[in-house]
Amino acid sequence: MPHVTINGHRIDAPHGATILEAARGAGIAIPTLCHHPDLSNVGACRMCVVGVHGARALQTACTTPVTEGMVVDTNTPEAVETRKFVLEMLLTDHPNDCMACEVNGDCELQDLVYDYGVKWPEHGGKRHEWEIDPDPNPFIFIDRNKCILCSRCIRACGERQNRDVWSFAFRGFQTKLVAGADQLMLDAGCESCGQCVAYCPVGALYDKMSLGKGRLSQVKKVRTTCSYCGVGCNFDLNVRDGKIVRVTSTREAPVNGLALCVKGRYGYDYVHHPDRLTRPLVRAKWLRAEMLEENLNNNHWAVMGEAGKRQTTKGDGQAIQPLVEAPIPDGQMVISPDAFIQTDWDTALDVVARKFAQEKASHGGDAFAVLASAKCTNEENFLIAKLTRQLLATNSIDHCARL
Repeated sequence: MPHVTINGHRIDAPHGATILEAARGAGIAIPTLCHHPDLSNVGACRMCVVGVHGARALQTACTTPVTEGMVVDTNTPEAVETRKFVLEMLLTDHPNDCMACEVNGDCELQDLVYDYGVKWPEHGGKRHEWEIDPDPNPFIFIDRNKCILCSRCIRACGERQNRDVWSFAFRGFQTKLVAGADQLMLDAGCESCGQCVAYCPVGALYDKMSLGKGRLSQVKKVRTTCSYCGVGCNFDLNVRDGKIVRVTSTREAPVNGLALCVKGRYGYDYVHHPDRLTRPLVRAKWLRAEMLEENLNNNHWAVMGEAGKRQTTKGDGQAIQPLVEAPIPDGQMVISPDAFIQTDWDTALDVVARKFAQEKASHGGDAFAVLASAKCTNEENFLIAKLTRQLLATNSIDHCARL
């Protein structure tokens, strides 16, 4: 285990560790832009340069391994001036629209400019004017004018997602982030997983569904588990005014880290969809007449219509009122036995339990077959199996992932 000295602190660094890893392990901060702990190191941004005693020039902390007896100074005047110069050069070709930027307050470049007190440079030279959002991908927004060529999206797509969609094309000032051979993202094999967005340190890549919906300071993050499958991915719901406006992944997620599939990251719009069922529907013929009449009169329940495809909006977007037949002269409503009644959960579960008990008494356990779901957790599937074998008295249970 090499012994190194960083800013006067003697540190026992792990074998093979870089200066950056050794410093951060000891609580010593070194600025970075292209580095991410999930990705390979490339030393592209030069923000992490440090002074190493005996070295002829500044060294990149993210790519330089520690050696026995190494003495490092992370804040030499030369290192600080170099970082300021790098930031100034980035700003000469960066849009000055932080006030309107989606990642204002959540931008690593913005934070470093603030930390180093860099003023926006006066620049009369050539600037990029790339087309904004040139790709029809429905999930990922692209603004190459904000790209700092850190290559984090390239490495995330190749090393984490194994798709290798992103790359750099051309050289020098014409260097450009491209998908495939400068193709549309979907044509280049993009899965729309959004990992490139999760790893982007600026606003060059962003979630298209969340544009204009709220920035970091305007949302509340709520940690939850994805409901689409049984893997158990965690992510943060970004909630503003009681509505989900974005999903962001987190390195703290034990199962998935920053990785999410397209459904997990972008499939949240069903939560607020007008067609979403939030209360159970039970056929009128399965409810006791006196209970049905009482709850309808008290507006605790509602008649939603005949069995069939449920609709809540017309073609013109106007809401469809619950379907109830016209009252007869004595004031009593005529409801079809097959009409769907919007009830409460306790009533619906009582109906299910009663019908199960009737079927079991009439035909035995062989009348039942159960298909479990990959969208459930292992614990939930265990309970389904227990319900099937112990209460329904049948071994006819299977799982959709096995079919």
